[in-house]
Amino acid sequence: MKITQIKFGMLRVPLKTPFKTALRTVERVEDIVVMVHTDTGHVGYGEAPATAVITGDTHGSIIDAIHHYISPRLIDEDIANLNRITRLVQTSMEKNSSAKAAVEIAIYDLWAQLYDAPLYKMLGGGDPVVTTDITISVDTIDKMVADSISAVERGFDSLKIKVGKDIGVDIERTKAIYAAVENRALLRLDANQGWTAKQAVFAITALEDAGVRLELVEQPVKARDLEGMRYVTERVHTPIMADESVFGPMEVIKLINMRAADIINIKLMKTGGLSNAIRIADIAGMHQVDCMIGCMLESSISVAAAVHLAVAKADVITKVDLDGPSLCQGNPVEGGVIFNESEISITDAPGLGIRSIQGLEPILMGSAAA
Repeated sequence: MKITQIKFGMLRVPLKTPFKTALRTVERVEDIVVMVHTDTGHVGYGEAPATAVITGDTHGSIIDAIHHYISPRLIDEDIANLNRITRLVQTSMEKNSSAKAAVEIAIYDLWAQLYDAPLYKMLGGGDPVVTTDITISVDTIDKMVADSISAVERGFDSLKIKVGKDIGVDIERTKAIYAAVENRALLRLDANQGWTAKQAVFAITALEDAGVRLELVEQPVKARDLEGMRYVTERVHTPIMADESVFGPMEVIKLINMRAADIINIKLMKTGGLSNAIRIADIAGMHQVDCMIGCMLESSISVAAAVHLAVAKADVITKVDLDGPSLCQGNPVEGGVIFNESEISITDAPGLGIRSIQGLEPILMGSAAA
C-alpha cells in the first residue's frame, strides 16, 4: 500500500452555541480535512483546525505546510513503513503541529486499514469505550449554571468550566455551578492562561476554603510561565494540569522534572499527531503522571484518532475531554467512532472506520500527486 496522492477539503459545521473561552469566541467548526490516497484504493482521513491563538496554525498555513513541505516527502512511501513515514512528517519543517497532526492521523488510519484492524487494536488494544466531559463556555453566571444542569441531565458526569476573564466573577461562577450540580458531576476548571500565578493561587484557595471540590484546574497561567505553574502547583491542594505549556515530549520531560504540574493534557494538534502523543503518554507513565486526552474544536475525524489512543493508553490517559463533536449541530462523518452524549465507542471497522464525509468542500489548489 503506497501513497499516491494527498487531497484537501474544507469542513464547516455550526456549533450548537458559541464556544467562548478567555482566548476566543467561535461559532462553527472550520477545519481542513486531509485525504491520503493509495495505490490499493484505500483512503486515510485526517483533520486540522486553525487555532492560531494556541498552535499558531491558520487554514492557509496548514494547506501550505502539507502541500509544499510534507506531501512531496510522502508520495510513493509504503504505509507499512510507519516509523519512517512519521519521521518524514515530523522532520519536514519546524512547528506547524496541526498540519503534521492531520497527515499523521490519515497515515495511522491507513496503517491500521493495511492490517484490517481498528486502530486501537494496532496501538495495543483495550476496552473500546470512553467517557468524555463537556465544555461549559464562559457566559453569564445564570447561563453557565443552566448549561451545567442541562449537561448533567443529559448524562455528563464531568464538566469542563471555562473561566479566566474576570477572577472575581470566575470564583462566583464556579461556586454557583458547584452548588447546582454538587454530587452529580465533577468540575474541571479551565482558565486558558487567563490568570497570573498569584491570581490563580488566590482563586483556587478561595474555592477550596469555600468547600468547592475541583477535580483539577487547567492551565491557570501563561503557556511559557512554567515557574508560575510550579508556584501554583506548590501552593494549592487542587491538582493542576498543563495544557498550552506542553506540546511535545521534551516539554513534558522538563515540566515533570520541575514538578510544575500534576497532570498533562495531550492534544494531537499540539503534539503533531499520534507518534509524539504516544511518546508523551509513555514518558508520563514512566513517571506515574496521569494524562488527559483533549481536542481543539474538531469534528469526529481527528477526535476519532484521539479516542483510539485513549483506549489503547487507558492506564495513563485517565481523563477524557473529547467533546468537540458533541458541541456541533450535526456529525458530517459516516462511520468512525460513535457518539452518544458522554459515551464514545469504537466499532470493529478497520483504521478509524470512516467511510465518507458529507458536505466537504474540495480545495483543488491544495492537491498533490505523484
